[in-house]
Amino acid sequence: MSDKTWDALVATPLPEVRRRAAVVDGLVGAAPVTVPGARRLAWNDGGGQSAVWYFAEDGRVLLLTFDHESELNLYAEDDFALQESFYEGVPEPLVALVRDRPENYESLNLTDPGTGRTIHYAGGVFWYDGARWHVADGVAEYCREEDLELFGESGFDYCLGVYRFGEDFTPEALSALRDANGRYADEQGREADLSALRDAFAAHE
Repeated sequence: MSDKTWDALVATPLPEVRRRAAVVDGLVGAAPVTVPGARRLAWNDGGGQSAVWYFAEDGRVLLLTFDHESELNLYAEDDFALQESFYEGVPEPLVALVRDRPENYESLNLTDPGTGRTIHYAGGVFWYDGARWHVADGVAEYCREEDLELFGESGFDYCLGVYRFGEDFTPEALSALRDANGRYADEQGREADLSALRDAFAAHE
């Protein structure tokens, strides 16, 4: 299993992963949340796509991605059992971070009709064991069975694009990217945005 974005994430030291997650969380205004045993940081594009990071106190990480237009959008099907199966292979202490928890903007709940228990939906489920990253066995197996392209359908490639793993992640790099995308009406606007970016990055040095 190989993917450019995946390979770049795997090659990024965890402190740098967390720094980028914190900066992006601040840029999109997704308030950091402390849950028992972990710190939650997130990104969303305001249109139904999201990336959610849980940095656990023991050094492990749970990463959820979601693309509402993909084949892995189980929220629309309200299939709790299948969604829960996507977490197979992930250590239970990490799964517990998203089981029976309140909903939030990035992660709504699917509910087990028999027990009333809930779990956050996700198209992609990935985790870090303290030394290396893994794709959850459950979602990987489902993609094999259904002949789905995991990194694309899970939203992994799109949702992690903002973190620029494998590329420069500086105020200047983001400003240049925004400039190329036509964000600025004039030089004054570009300079003002660059100043704001520098402040956001400085908060997480």
